[in-house]
Amino acid sequence: MDTMGRHVIAELWGCSANKLNDLHNIERIMVNAALEAGAEVREVAFHKFAPQGVSGVVIISESHLTIHSFPEHGYASIDVYTCGDRIDPNVACDYITKSLGATRLESIEVPRGVGAFQLEDVRVRAF
Repeated sequence: MDTMGRHVIAELWGCSANKLNDLHNIERIMVNAALEAGAEVREVAFHKFAPQGVSGVVIISESHLTIHSFPEHGYASIDVYTCGDRIDPNVACDYITKSLGATRLESIEVPRGVGAFQLEDVRVRAF
């Protein structure tokens, strides 16, 4: 299928609370995930919330990666969107999942820029 991009939306469960609450660790993981996938990092912005949680974005030439962490639940929501067909967003998603020690991953991949996509165009993964 011809697309303008691929968008992975993932739910990570069973993650280390300490990792999810460490701004510098999450920033490093997200930047490394982009690089692992072959993306070109442009800008990075992360914020630590009180009393816990981190949100951030890595802007890449090919689009973006985002994360919102909830250490108290061992949960993180991530979003990896890549334009074109050179970068596989699942590579970045898998790197983040492994780095945060998630025990459960639920993700969907949505093709972008194809007009009205059909449900069969959406790829679902879980472990």
